[in-house]
Amino acid sequence: MMFFGGQKDNKIVEIGQNLMQNRFPEIAEVDAYWTALKGSRLVPGRLEIDPRGIEGALSHVFLLERIAPGIARIRLAGSHLNDMMGMEVRGMPFSALLAPQDRNRFAEHLEQVFTAPAKMVADLSAERALGKPRCEARLLVLPLTDGENRITRALGCLSTHGTIGRAPRRFMMQAQQLRPLTGAVPLPRATQQVYGFTEAPQPFDRPDQRRADGAGPRPYLRLVKTDD
Repeated sequence: MMFFGGQKDNKIVEIGQNLMQNRFPEIAEVDAYWTALKGSRLVPGRLEIDPRGIEGALSHVFLLERIAPGIARIRLAGSHLNDMMGMEVRGMPFSALLAPQDRNRFAEHLEQVFTAPAKMVADLSAERALGKPRCEARLLVLPLTDGENRITRALGCLSTHGTIGRAPRRFMMQAQQLRPLTGAVPLPRATQQVYGFTEAPQPFDRPDQRRADGAGPRPYLRLVKTDD
């Protein structure tokens, strides 16, 4: 039965949101962390990201650097992304995780993350084949500023529901949404050029200690290069 109006309508929305958070909990954790970090500002800074604040989602988290319009390179990546591709993904363009037919559309949306700026949310489904069962995913990409206060970085999270199966698993875009940030204005023309690695190094060291509950080592991210 469907209810319209009043308090029951609000409950339906809340239930739907709770189900989505339960299905992709890493997305909810990263989104909440980024929102709290930016506070009243338009966009937080990349150097402010503390992996301890998103510890429960670290294996699903990645950091991007915009290197050209619509193209962003993976600078840091959690182990789950490596498992999905069956290889080390750091240094690769993020579009490598997308099916070829969806890469142009993805590039258009990704560019808006940096230039609008905007928050990007996309529902994905993995290509299926022998040894590649059904696998759905939700992608979140959030803009960040670099050391010179330019929006050339992004914090992302890829949360999956299903079996990885035989790698590599590439994804098709099923639905996507761009949410322009409040008070956002277009970036100046100078930001359209390709930037190099100008930010100070921010290591994500792998802790040697185990979790207090004995569940195993803490998840960690790895640097694209150590002499950055």
